[in-house]
Amino acid sequence: MALHACASNDVPLGQASFAEYRQQTVAWLQQHRDFQTRDHGAELEWNAPQEWRPNGVAKRGILLVHGLGDSPWSFHDVGQALADQGFLVRTVLLPGHGSKPSDMLDVTLEQWQQVVREQTAALQREVSTVYLGGFSTGANLVLDYAYDRSDIAGLVLFSPAFRPANTYAWLTQYIGWFRPWLASPSDGNRPMQTPVRYLNVPTNGFAQFYRSALLAQEHLETRHYEKPVFVAITQHDSVLDTAYVLDSFNTRFSHPASRLIWYGASPAMTARTPRVKVRTDDLPAYRIAQFSHMGLMFSPQDPLYGKDGSQRICWNGQEAAAMQKCLDGEPVWYSDWGHREPGKVFARLTFNPYFDWQMGVLMGVLESTR
Repeated sequence: MALHACASNDVPLGQASFAEYRQQTVAWLQQHRDFQTRDHGAELEWNAPQEWRPNGVAKRGILLVHGLGDSPWSFHDVGQALADQGFLVRTVLLPGHGSKPSDMLDVTLEQWQQVVREQTAALQREVSTVYLGGFSTGANLVLDYAYDRSDIAGLVLFSPAFRPANTYAWLTQYIGWFRPWLASPSDGNRPMQTPVRYLNVPTNGFAQFYRSALLAQEHLETRHYEKPVFVAITQHDSVLDTAYVLDSFNTRFSHPASRLIWYGASPAMTARTPRVKVRTDDLPAYRIAQFSHMGLMFSPQDPLYGKDGSQRICWNGQEAAAMQKCLDGEPVWYSDWGHREPGKVFARLTFNPYFDWQMGVLMGVLESTR
């Protein structure tokens, strides 16, 4: 079956069903992926769109959208947990992802919006009630789609990147033509990707992410969003402006059943409402100094990103000697990007010790619409 062409890298879009979309995406990945291990079959499964079906007939469904440089593996644990609660769960692979970072050199926000639009419609043809969920950039995309649509029952947002923490992010829209990479791929000290995510993204990828953030801000500044919303963020997030997310939740997400989980020190009393749940992110028993942007969605038992997972991320903004100790398998602490403490080696935190509790809060939000 021929792939549907879209832009110069021929990414698969335009399918009538999820099954066709997944089939064509797997075929595209087989042709384009820069495999990182000898187990090509496993890598294809980790990066391809996924589906989790509940026992019995599904009446509710949720489409989950990953973030910049990431993959459907982002929802490996969340997807199964939601299916166990009766949801038909699906993920998408955003164009430019899952293969190699250079495939993002000419990707567009419109392509990302298209796959969300098409696969939401496909899910709506199978179940009567549909929610949307997203991580980081994916949260921006689902918010943009859902804000003015009454047929979306609610939102699930992990580390939503409504406003970047980097105040210079806007420049990426204008410099890609003469600086296609912010960090050169020729730098042998910087890894490009892992079996499930990119570690280096072209300037154009950041530019499209910034465009998605502007869309989210435009919606939030216009009016309230009245459907139930679940949000999980960490205070120590190197990617997004968490204060802006917290304020947006309190002032714009008006449904009484909406909940925000804040991992970190308790926010100011003016922001600490009954709808905001706080848990500390300083957990010495787990050797966790602070939570990370990407770690909220994974159980400690996750086979790749869990406490004993196979994918330790040592590229974490620390000195080369400390990173080498991490790569050599020495004991590490966990944190967000760039955190340092004397005498400690830090890997990126890729799991959430509160995962089961978090899913309980999430389900309470979704159950409010029944």
